[in-house]
Amino acid sequence: MVEGMEYTYHRKGIAVKSPKGYHFDVGFGEVVYFLCFPLLAFVSRFCLITRTGQKTTIFSLTSHPVTSEMVEKTVFVVFFSGEQAKTKILKICEAFGASCYPVLSRLSELETTLDVGIRHRNVLLIPLGFGELEKAVFDTLNMLNFDVTKKCLVGEGWCPIFAKPQIQESLQRATFDSNSQVGIIFHVMDSVEAPPTYFRTNGFTNAYQEIVDAYGVAKYQEANPAVYTVITFPFLFAVMFGDWGHGICLLIGALVLIAREGKLSTQKLGSFMEMLFGGRYVLLLMSLFSIYCGLIYNEFFYVPYHIFGQSAYRCRDPNCSDAYTIGLIKYRDAYAFGVDPSWRGSRSELPFLNSLKMKMSILFGIAQMNLGIMLSYFNSIFFNNSLDIRYQFIPQMIFLNSLFGYLSLLIIIKWCTGSQADLYHVMIYMFLSPFKKSTSTSMKILDM
Repeated sequence: MVEGMEYTYHRKGIAVKSPKGYHFDVGFGEVVYFLCFPLLAFVSRFCLITRTGQKTTIFSLTSHPVTSEMVEKTVFVVFFSGEQAKTKILKICEAFGASCYPVLSRLSELETTLDVGIRHRNVLLIPLGFGELEKAVFDTLNMLNFDVTKKCLVGEGWCPIFAKPQIQESLQRATFDSNSQVGIIFHVMDSVEAPPTYFRTNGFTNAYQEIVDAYGVAKYQEANPAVYTVITFPFLFAVMFGDWGHGICLLIGALVLIAREGKLSTQKLGSFMEMLFGGRYVLLLMSLFSIYCGLIYNEFFYVPYHIFGQSAYRCRDPNCSDAYTIGLIKYRDAYAFGVDPSWRGSRSELPFLNSLKMKMSILFGIAQMNLGIMLSYFNSIFFNNSLDIRYQFIPQMIFLNSLFGYLSLLIIIKWCTGSQADLYHVMIYMFLSPFKKSTSTSMKILDM
C-alpha cells in the first residue's frame, strides 16, 4: 500500500484515491506497479508497442517500503486481458525495475470466497424449491389482465370441451383451499378466431404425434395424420431394416424401457436417453415389424435359415460340387414363407433381392403418398373448399400417378407375368423418346 492514499475494497476490485484528487479502480484483471517517474515514459512506450493493455498513472511522493525514504514514485496501472498479456507486461516492468505489490492476490481470494459461497447457497436452496412457488405464482399472474372497473384479474384462453368440468372443479377447489370470500367465475366466450389444434395423446401415441408435428401441425378439425403414422412409420422402417435378428435386439431394448417406465419417468435423463424413452413404443412396433419383414427376407444377421421347411430347389446331380451357384432345379412347391434360402449364394442373389426390396419400397411409398393426398381431399370436402379440390388435389393426383403410379403398375405387371423388361429404360425413354418404341435389351432376372 502507498501512504497518503485511500483504498476501498469492493466486489469487482479496489478503488484508490490519492490526496491530489486522482481516483481510479483496480479490477481483478489489472496489475499495479510503483515506478519512478523517469522510467514511466519508457514503460508506457513499450506497453503501447506491444499493445498488451491500457495504462493509468498517478504521480505522488511516497515512502519507500524498505528504506522508508520519501521518493517520487508513479502508480502505474495496466489493464490487460489474458495470461499472455500479463506475462509480457511483467517482463517489461521487471526489465525497468518496477516494484510489484501483491494487491490482486487478496482480491482474487475474496472473489473466490464469494463465488464458493454463492454456489454453496444454490446447492442448499435449489433442492428445497426455495422461491419456485412464488415464481410460478407471479408467472401465472403475468398472463392475466387487470380489470380496473371491477378490480379483478381476467384470464382468457382455449380449452378442450371435454376439459370444462375438470377446469370448473379445479377452480372451485382453489377457492375453497384459499378460503377466499369471492368465488372464481368461469364463463364460456364466443370467439371469431380459429381455435388452436389439440390432439389428445397418451404414452403410446405421443411419440407419433410429435413426429407428425415436426413436419407440420394440422389445422383445427382437420384429419390427424398421426393415426396412420402409428402403422406406416414403423412398417416402412421395417421394410428397409428387414432383419429379424436385429429386430429381436431392438425388441429387447424396447421391452426394457417399457418395463422400467415407472422408474425412468421420474428420473432426469440425458438428451439421448430421453429421446429413446419417449419413443419406446415406436421402438416396440419397429422391432415387431422388423422381425416380420426379416422373416420374409429370411435374414438373421444376414444369414438365411430353413425355418419353414426345405428349399424348393436342389441340384440336378446329387454329387455336384457347386450346388449353390449353378445346376439348381425346382423340384417342389415354393418355399412356405418368405425368400427361399437357396437364393443366398446364387449368381442372381444381388439383382433379385435388391430388385425385390427396391420395388416393394416404391409400392409402399407411392401408396403412402396417395393416402396423404386422399386425406387432403377429405379435408377439403369437410370444409367445403372446392378450390383446393380443383387446383390442388386433382393436379397432385395426376402428376403423382401418371409417373410413379404408372411405374408401380409396371412393377406389378412384371411380377405377375415374369417379364424381363428393364423398367429403368422404360421410365427414362418415356421422357427422352415418348413416341418411339423402345429397343433396349432385356435383363435376365433368374440365373441359378
